[in-house]
Amino acid sequence: MKINTSAVPHAREAMDKFKFEVANEIGVPLKQGYNGDLTSAQTGYVGGYMVKKMIEAQERQMAGK
Repeated sequence: MKINTSAVPHAREAMDKFKFEVANEIGVPLKQGYNGDLTSAQTGYVGGYMVKKMIEAQERQMAGK
């Protein structure tokens, strides 16, 4: 099994776009390429907020809104 693969390979571009939108929204200076200057808290916050937004979107969809 490959590490860091997506269940839907062509969704990678959309997820990357989403990641940058979330980072911008919460004020994390994420950039293309190397981001080793970010703290683990900053990168964790981006990932956690992405999950939160995906869950909210799924809940809205399941509620028919």
